[in-house]
Amino acid sequence: MASFKLRHFANAETLRAVRPQFLMALLGRHADYFAERGVNFGAFNGAGPDYEAIAGVLMAPEQPPSTLIDDLYYVDEMATPAGMDALLEAAEAAKVELDLDDDPTPADVAVQVRLRAPALLEQKHAEQVLLDRKRTFVYFQAKDGADTRYHAPGAKRVREFEDTMGVRLDLMKRGRTCKLFVFPRTDGVWFLVRRGDPYKREGAIEKAKTTSVYYRPEKYDVLKYDEGLGELAINAEGNKKLAEHYRELVGVLLFDDAKHFPDTAKFTLEPLQESGAESLVCSDVEGIDSVVLKELQVYWGGAYGESTTHKAKDLFAAWAAHERSVPKGRLVKASFLVRFTGQKTARSVTIRPSNIASYTRNEDASLVEQWLALRGFVKTPILEAQDADLAPAAAVA
Repeated sequence: MASFKLRHFANAETLRAVRPQFLMALLGRHADYFAERGVNFGAFNGAGPDYEAIAGVLMAPEQPPSTLIDDLYYVDEMATPAGMDALLEAAEAAKVELDLDDDPTPADVAVQVRLRAPALLEQKHAEQVLLDRKRTFVYFQAKDGADTRYHAPGAKRVREFEDTMGVRLDLMKRGRTCKLFVFPRTDGVWFLVRRGDPYKREGAIEKAKTTSVYYRPEKYDVLKYDEGLGELAINAEGNKKLAEHYRELVGVLLFDDAKHFPDTAKFTLEPLQESGAESLVCSDVEGIDSVVLKELQVYWGGAYGESTTHKAKDLFAAWAAHERSVPKGRLVKASFLVRFTGQKTARSVTIRPSNIASYTRNEDASLVEQWLALRGFVKTPILEAQDADLAPAAAVA
């Protein structure tokens, strides 16, 4: 079930943005629930619904039908100009006829799609989630000698993934709900998993009295498969157990092998120590103009677990000014500022060996990983076999 925080639809003004007939068609499916709270849809005669009363019910719902919450949640999330554009394009491609006039509001479009093609609305919402969120990925390489070619999983395989993951989620006290969305893109195949989180209780106001709502928040995890690298990237909000489940089940989904992606290292920061500033060369990566090291964490260990963090606008420039170099301890985290071609502002990329990378935007990953591989930051046997000419930084002009 979606969260109760309906940003757009819990106020009367936003409700008025929806054509009354559309609003009544959507909410009328839950007429009994509203009637119990003093809102009688049967009295609607074309003059206009009681928007204030409806908004009052939506602001502090108490044990609402799950279908009502889902309806309002997905409409709420997609009732934006960008959401409207995506829905109109998708509806046209899917040949879904919408009952719209020449000047619909984003809310009109979202409600119509929910009424006529609810699965399409959820699919486009999933795409929006995929594109909008900052992600930290954990990476897993295919085992040596494995077939890495991508074959789109059929409906049966997808259902088996959802069912099996649902059982595992239930054991983790996250409910059995699991929905897998698949998005083939030019930079790989992206998977979005919609699931529940542990139940949450929050305070609420109902008819001027303090009460509480008890619900299971909705969460999304992002996975990406790159067949060229034979690599699976997972973002599961840092939950190692979820990442383990996905690593096994995607192996089964795509290759019928739960051990297709063993837990081996991907990243190393050794090029910073071995090649210095030359390890940041990016002239051979079209789409990246510059890379600057802005933060480096070094672990020294010892009885007290000592570590130091170095920060500067440009660490290599700062070290050069003081005739210093990269520390010789174990490098455990590095943050770079990457300036992409055509972008005014550089974006942050953080690498943590052995297999974690954080990007400001999902679309940055492909170019950054190309640069990381060329400079030796990536331990990828498949890539090395495909391209024996990956140059060390010192060999690049």
